[in-house]
Amino acid sequence: MFFGVEKIKGRFATLSLVPGMRVYKEKVVKKGGKEYRLWDPFKSKLAAAMSKGLKNFPFFEDSKVLYLGASKGTTVSHLSDIITKGEIYAVEISAECAERLLHLAYHRPNIIPIHADARHPEEYKEVGKVDVIYMDLSQPDQADILIENAKMFLKDRGFALVAIKSQSISTVRKPKEVFKEVLDTLSPYFEILEKIRLEPFDKDHLFVVLRKKERASGQE
Repeated sequence: MFFGVEKIKGRFATLSLVPGMRVYKEKVVKKGGKEYRLWDPFKSKLAAAMSKGLKNFPFFEDSKVLYLGASKGTTVSHLSDIITKGEIYAVEISAECAERLLHLAYHRPNIIPIHADARHPEEYKEVGKVDVIYMDLSQPDQADILIENAKMFLKDRGFALVAIKSQSISTVRKPKEVFKEVLDTLSPYFEILEKIRLEPFDKDHLFVVLRKKERASGQE
């Protein structure tokens, strides 16, 4: 089972950090006098990976996480329920989404929204070292973006969880070819621990769990 996650009627759920407040119209269940938010795998790639048998779940109550591509905060909000004593630095380039994250952070102080481009990690260098990088960016250069952020922020042996969308990289090549190219780019810097296709929740997506190699810290 995953830390901080319950199984309720066959669905994953997290204990709400802010009872009475929904983030993305998710269903809420009361159990033992407490409020749990059902985690929709069709709206969260992390929940989709969990539903497909994810084995590595490196999130704990005191984790420090850098989230690249936080969007409107769906997955971020569930991590906020789990990481009650840690911090989630939520990077998002869209002004509209960043505003939503700011509202979310008002009620959830463990979320620190950052309106920035993940291609320029120097813009948020004050984040410091983190235990986990979570990336959900639909960008053709997402492998390079991850590498640069990992060099600056990820602790040696730290985890990186990445959702690779093949259509964002190439619309003419087969997804398997695209995934292999991305993993070949990442492999000098990371150990590849898990690879999970996300169908039927997300088409042509590969969810990858990586661990940073110690020698990668000074590698250029």
